[in-house]
Amino acid sequence: MSYFSHIPKIRHEGQDSDNPLAFRHYDPDKRVLGKRMEDHLRLATCYWHTFVWPGSDVFGAGTFGRPWQQPGDPMERAREKADAAFDFFSRLGTPFYTFHDTDVAPEGGGLAEYRKNFAAMVDVLERKQADTGMRLLWGTANLFSHPRYAAGAATNPQPEVFAYAATQVRHAMEATHRLGGANYVLWGGREGYDTLLNTDLKRERSQLGRFFQMVIEHKHKIGFKGTILIEPKPQEPTKHQYDYDTATVYGFLKEFGLENEVKTNLEANHATLAGHSFHHEVATSISLGLFGSIDANRGDPQNGWDTDQFPNSVEELTLVTYEILKAGGFTTGGFNFDTKVRRQSSAPEDLFHGHIGAIDALALSLERAARMIERDALADFKAKRYAGWDGDFGSKILQGGFSLASLADDAVARNVHPEHISGGQELLENIVNRYIYG
Repeated sequence: MSYFSHIPKIRHEGQDSDNPLAFRHYDPDKRVLGKRMEDHLRLATCYWHTFVWPGSDVFGAGTFGRPWQQPGDPMERAREKADAAFDFFSRLGTPFYTFHDTDVAPEGGGLAEYRKNFAAMVDVLERKQADTGMRLLWGTANLFSHPRYAAGAATNPQPEVFAYAATQVRHAMEATHRLGGANYVLWGGREGYDTLLNTDLKRERSQLGRFFQMVIEHKHKIGFKGTILIEPKPQEPTKHQYDYDTATVYGFLKEFGLENEVKTNLEANHATLAGHSFHHEVATSISLGLFGSIDANRGDPQNGWDTDQFPNSVEELTLVTYEILKAGGFTTGGFNFDTKVRRQSSAPEDLFHGHIGAIDALALSLERAARMIERDALADFKAKRYAGWDGDFGSKILQGGFSLASLADDAVARNVHPEHISGGQELLENIVNRYIYG
């Protein structure tokens, strides 16, 4: 008897279904803009929040008590966890999953034991993928939980910590390559500072830049064809992190010559912590040529930390999906549910309810975004608004046909006196609402 044996395989039953363990909107084979819904969304379930987090918080112990979280032989528990995870993936029907190295294997007492345990569990994952047809969206290394990383991994004042982190990344990337992963993610959870009194900013950025360069060098050495992703976050667990937001990441990548090697893995809750909307971060990433993948979740507007709740706003997700569709859709990326049920949601069914609702919200958003693409009133409005820059005068400015002085002389000679033109924000908001709710 598995932990989820009483849960049936989740299927699409349509909008009139009252079954809480069924999709009402997500039909993987339904075609949207000529492409299967499953292929548009590329949904993934994460290993860490779903199977590792015990339901604890800073004020209390874990509430979940899953069988694989009980005391016992760590490797046996890791195998039990893998059994439960792939059973869950198969019943839910998401085509991809994601993991950290220490999610799937116990770290042990040092690097030798880490390598042995992780290698054994990669064998298990490989068999599970073959048995279930599951694919790996991305892998990564946990360079933030262990006390050795309290002062950072690549940015740590001790080069030995840098070396330990490099060892984890090497093995996690090689495992991702072996398992057919489409991407490899670097999240700098501790790459930042709590106080500048003990921090050398220039030195730490230099260390981080070299670490990234080494990762790219190793990617090419082993022949990994997937995308390297960096995940921006402004703060938490450190007071300030070097990968604050997409624009900051772009500057960092340019500084170290990595802008053509690394893309972004954007998270909704991280965007709001940075003071941006999720829509803003996705659009910015696309405009800079950095867009890679998505961690789909939401934060709580009353809480100032990363709550990792399941996404449920079709209004927000429609605008995000519209930007992604306009840019040609995902290539190696997808929507990964970096989400966790609430601490009081301790029943096995709650894991399904959270994912089902989020998947249906994304399916609805995809269909609404497709409506926006089919008759793209936003694009038409923008084309008219910027039409002057496509004309002779605007093109001449951008192509270097004027100096500052000659442009000023031309404006005086022609007595340029432009009138303000409405930006039409309210009109456009109403148009978007008609697409979403009409």
